[in-house]
Amino acid sequence: MLVRDGANGPEVFLQRRVGAMAFAAGMTVFPGGGVDPADSTVEIEWAGADPGWWAERFATTEPRAKALVCAAVRETFEECGVLLAGPTADTVVGDTTPYRDARGRLERRELSLATFLAEEKLVLRADLLRPWANWITPVVEPRRYDTHFFVAVLPEGQLADGATTEAAEVQWSTPAEALDRWRAGTDILLPPTWSQLDALSGFASTAEIFAAEPVIDPIMPELTEEHGAKALSFPGNDRYFADLPETAKLRGSARG
Repeated sequence: MLVRDGANGPEVFLQRRVGAMAFAAGMTVFPGGGVDPADSTVEIEWAGADPGWWAERFATTEPRAKALVCAAVRETFEECGVLLAGPTADTVVGDTTPYRDARGRLERRELSLATFLAEEKLVLRADLLRPWANWITPVVEPRRYDTHFFVAVLPEGQLADGATTEAAEVQWSTPAEALDRWRAGTDILLPPTWSQLDALSGFASTAEIFAAEPVIDPIMPELTEEHGAKALSFPGNDRYFADLPETAKLRGSARG
């Protein structure tokens, strides 16, 4: 979740996924993607808390934690051009346009994050990320994911864009505005996205967001049945379904 301070409070960068995607087609989401095998196996110049700290926060192994952080940095760069890295451990690049070619090669998996950072003499800024949440796709879904949410503040001088094949459109929005569009049926939010926007709406600044220390317990929605009706059960599901517009069609996978 990439955030910045706006005139009306914190804003978050959102993408509407293209309709051809196999999972969450047409949904409004945060930038993100899968872990690459190379993300955990290569030495990288690293600033901030070590993988052990991240492993504790996400209740996982150190190699897995390292891979998650590297994937978060790589996917953020691939999907919106924001690079959480700098020439030194206490600096961050201010303009990512010189790395446009490398960005494309990363997205096409022609280049690894470790090689890119080494060639450009850049340090991965893990301290510019914070752990936020962990959601696991329900067992009823044919495609299943173990998703770890991070939060990062947009570095000064950098611009987030929509130059990715996975996004039909992008926008900055306050969490409240994003939730209003969902209630109106303009955007479609899956429960994990809705939950994070709901949480972010309670903060008055990006500094408050970055300083937060949410308890990260894995959440896996379960399909339950009550009074003959089936529904997903997860924290806040009563509010989610109460506000869910009647015209919305949840399409968490290609099942439609």
